[in-house]
Amino acid sequence: MSSQFEREEAINKKGWYAAIVVCWFLGNGSLISWNSMLTIVDYYTEKFPSYHPTRVLTLVYQPFAFITLAVLTYHEAKLNTRIRNICGYTLFFISSALVIVLDLATSGKGGVGPFLGICLISASFGIADALAQGGMVGDLALIRTEFIQSFLAGLAASGVLTSALRLITKAAFEHTDDGLRKGAMMFFAIASFLELLCVLLYAYVFPKLPIVKYYRSKAASEGSKTVSADLAAAGIQMENKPTAEEDPKNLELLTMKQLLMQNLDYALDLFLIYVLTLSIFPGFLSEDTGTHSLGSWYALVLIAMYNVLDLIGRYTPMIKWVHIESRRGLMIAIISRFLFVPAFYFTANYGGQGWMIFLTSLLGLTNGHLTVCVLTAAPRGYKGPEANALGNLLVLFLLGGIFSGVALDWLWLIGKGW
Repeated sequence: MSSQFEREEAINKKGWYAAIVVCWFLGNGSLISWNSMLTIVDYYTEKFPSYHPTRVLTLVYQPFAFITLAVLTYHEAKLNTRIRNICGYTLFFISSALVIVLDLATSGKGGVGPFLGICLISASFGIADALAQGGMVGDLALIRTEFIQSFLAGLAASGVLTSALRLITKAAFEHTDDGLRKGAMMFFAIASFLELLCVLLYAYVFPKLPIVKYYRSKAASEGSKTVSADLAAAGIQMENKPTAEEDPKNLELLTMKQLLMQNLDYALDLFLIYVLTLSIFPGFLSEDTGTHSLGSWYALVLIAMYNVLDLIGRYTPMIKWVHIESRRGLMIAIISRFLFVPAFYFTANYGGQGWMIFLTSLLGLTNGHLTVCVLTAAPRGYKGPEANALGNLLVLFLLGGIFSGVALDWLWLIGKGW
């Protein structure tokens, strides 16, 4: 018995570091395209000055992401996770390439037609997000929570990467003809490459890692049907392994409703985190922070600081004494973040740019930290199929918070001609 346990432990650890790296890249790919669109906001603001592109594009993106994920979550137990995730990253790749094609076809001109085209691409990003992000969090929830943390860090890293590239391209092309356009096209060329890389990593590398095969086999033995295609891709056939039908205990899986009731506070946590964050970032930071000495660099600096601290916040839970594990503690910390609303309002109207940068950094830090605390705590103790379902459910509430936050972001425009 002890030798079997030791053998399982050895398999459990084999490929761990490679999986962490792959999960980081997959997280990056789940958001790099959308972050690219958000980060080149100054280009779209110049190109479509009358359409509030930061707010409109986000408002287009979110309903498609939320509705698609709601449908996928409802049918989660019957879905082929491999096809779902590959389709998600492939759609990200195609949509990113289409941004470049559309811009070249219209010669970088503005107008209603090109803006509608960008809106359609934004909608496709939303669908891709629902496919990939929900599928990946559910998939990783049945493996190890460390992989969720790495995936979430990759999501935040995409923001840091796009912000860094935006600052570099703005400095390089600021005084050249079509400088903003050149920088924007460079963004989506890089995003397209990374999305293609994610397709290849998920399709050919991730399923063959020993630790991934071990946990997916374990989930299959517990009754999961979503991992069969990935196991087949790794050369594993489950016919000779125990199945849910052969082991009645594995049939005793919690329903989606039961999972929701047991984790309602975690779901509400994620909703509140993102309804607050997206009511401020990026729309308010891009349009409503006044005029400052940094000029056109100001919004870019704010977004960059948010992204950097969001990334740092996704690693801070690794420090035990700041990792919030108490469910009550998480709720208190999350509700207290709503103090950011009056803080940002008064800072925008009466404070200096230093205070605004500080607040934005704190917003990003708390967003990343609390997201990881919630998503790594919730799946613990559940069987593979249950953890997968719970992961999808939690991401649905996360996107619901984003959608609501984006809608509430328009309230900042009250009294400004709208």
